[in-house]
Amino acid sequence: MKIKITGLLLALSFFVANSTIACTNYLITKGASTDGSTMISYAADSHILYGELYHWPAAKYPIGTMLDVYEWDTGKYLGEIKQALVTYNVVGNMNENQVAIGETTYGGRRELGKQPGAIMDYGSLIYVTLQRAKSARHAIEIMTTLVSDYGYYSSGESFSIADKDEVWFLELIGKGEGEKGAVWVARLIPDGYVSGHANQARITTFPLENMKNSISSKNIDKIYDKEISTVYAQDVISFAKRKGFYEGPDKKFSFSDVYAPVGFGGARFCEIRVWTMFNTVADGMNSHWDYVKGNIEHPVAHVENTPLKPENFASNRMPLWVKPKQKVSALDMMAFMRDHLENTELDMSKDVGAGPFGNPYRWRPLTWKVDDVAYCNERATATQQTGFSFISQSRSWLPDAIGGIIWWGVDDASGSVYMPMYSSITKVPYNFEVGNGAMMDWSNKSGFWVFNQVQNLAYTRYSYIHPEIEKLQSEFETGFVNITPAIDAGAKALIDNDKDAAIAYLTDYSNAVGANVFETWKKFYQYLFMKYMDGNIKTKQEIPEGYKYYAPKVNQPGYGEDKYRIIIEETGDQFKVIGGDGH
Repeated sequence: MKIKITGLLLALSFFVANSTIACTNYLITKGASTDGSTMISYAADSHILYGELYHWPAAKYPIGTMLDVYEWDTGKYLGEIKQALVTYNVVGNMNENQVAIGETTYGGRRELGKQPGAIMDYGSLIYVTLQRAKSARHAIEIMTTLVSDYGYYSSGESFSIADKDEVWFLELIGKGEGEKGAVWVARLIPDGYVSGHANQARITTFPLENMKNSISSKNIDKIYDKEISTVYAQDVISFAKRKGFYEGPDKKFSFSDVYAPVGFGGARFCEIRVWTMFNTVADGMNSHWDYVKGNIEHPVAHVENTPLKPENFASNRMPLWVKPKQKVSALDMMAFMRDHLENTELDMSKDVGAGPFGNPYRWRPLTWKVDDVAYCNERATATQQTGFSFISQSRSWLPDAIGGIIWWGVDDASGSVYMPMYSSITKVPYNFEVGNGAMMDWSNKSGFWVFNQVQNLAYTRYSYIHPEIEKLQSEFETGFVNITPAIDAGAKALIDNDKDAAIAYLTDYSNAVGANVFETWKKFYQYLFMKYMDGNIKTKQEIPEGYKYYAPKVNQPGYGEDKYRIIIEETGDQFKVIGGDGH
C-alpha cells in the first residue's frame, strides 16, 4: 500500500528552492516566556509560495505501507519511505503533541548541496516528522534517522524544534555526492534564554561526547536523558577533516564556520534579523551592530583552497542565545515578526527609496549595481513575499489537545493577523485551507488573496494606510489573547469526560476565528479602497436633512514639504508657477 504526503502538495502550491532562503525563526524557552510556554516563530518567505494552512489528520496504517515523498519546494517526486504505523494530527507546523518545527535555509558549502538518490528534502523532513514525533527529542531522533536511512536532498538547514518543555536548535547539511546522509549538531536552548536563526548557520563550537551532557549519534538512544543538551552526528568533525574543509583540534571545530562561513550577505541579510529580536530583549547588543551590517572580522585571513583553521573563523559573531531582560509574550513575538529595522540607521522608511509615504519595503532584486558598484536593499524580518508565518505556543500545564496553539497568518506579517489555531483541531478554516486558490489561481474566498489585496494597497500610501491596518490587527490579536483562557477552560471542562467533544469545541472555535477574520478583512479592503482611491483620502459624511445625497469629505494631503523640497532640488524651476499664486 502506498500513500502520498497530501495537503500542501498541490501543483501550484510550491515555491522554488532559491526563493526559500529568506525565513526567520525566533526561539523562546519556558523560563523566558511570560506564561511558561515555549514558543517558536517561522516566516515562510518566498515570492511564489501560496499561503495556506496545512492539515494532516491522525491515522493508522497497516504494516508494509509506503509513503511517497515529493519535494516541498517543487513537487518533484523523490521516492518512497516506510510509513509509520501511527501518525498524529498536524495543523500547519505543529502537531497534537505540542511539537512544533520551523526552519531557515542557509545553503552552506556548494559541494554539499546535492546528493543523488536522496529522498528526504527539508520540507518533507519537517512534515513527516511532525506526523510521527511525541517530543522535541523524539523529533531530532526521527529527522536524523530519516536522512541517514534515505539521504538528504536539500542544502544546509537550521531547524527550530519545540515541545511543551524544551526548545532545540538543529543544524544540518548533506554530505554531497558519494555519501548518503548528513552531518548535524543539535543544541538545547538553556531554560530562561532565547535564540534565533535567519538563513545563516549559527552553531559554532559545541561540547563533545567526552564532555558532560553531550552525545554523538552512535548513542542516539540516550537522547531522552534529560541531562543531555547537545547531540551531534558521529562524523560531523571527521567528515570535514576528510573532505579537506577543516584542520585543527576537534574541540575548536565550529559547525557554522566550517560548513557555512558567514560573509557580508549572511550578516547583513540574515544575522541582522536575529539581532533585531536580541536587541529588543537583551542588553549589550549594540556591540554586534558592526557585525550585522556585514563587517566580519577574522584574526587570520583564510587562504583559498586550503582547509579552514580556528584562526580563520569569524571572531565578532553574536552569541547563539541570550538571556532576556524581560520575559516574552505571544504578542511580543508577533511584534518581533513585524520589524523593519525601525529606529536604526538602516530603517528603510527614512531614505529616498521609501517614497513620499515612508514605505519600509524595497522591491527585488535584493542587490543591484550602478557603474559596476554593487549595492543592496535591506532584508528586514517583515517582508512582502511571505506566504505564511506563525508563532507556536506549547503549554505544559494543559492537556496536549488544549495546550498547543499555532498563531497563524498569511502574507506579510506586518499586515497579517495571527489567528489561534489549536493543534488538535480536525478541520482548518475553509478560507485558508489547502486548495482554496493557488499562486496563479484566484479565489474570492481565499484569505491569502484578501490579505494581499489589503497589504499591496497599503504599500501605495503606507504612512496613511498601515496605521489603520495596525489598529484592526491589534484589536483582533489582543482580543484573541485575552479570550484564550476562557476557551481553554471551556475545552478543559469537556476533556475529562469526552476528549472528542473538547476537540470539536476547539475546532469550531478556530474555524470561527478564521471565518471572522476573512470576512472582516474582505470588508476592510473595500473600505480602504474607497477611502484611498485616486490619491484622495475620503471620509463618509452623514446625509443632512433635506439632502438626497451628500458627498464625502475629501482631503488631499500631498507629499509633505520635505518631499517637495527634494523635487525642487532635482528639477529646479521646472515646476515653478510664474505670474500667479498657483490657484
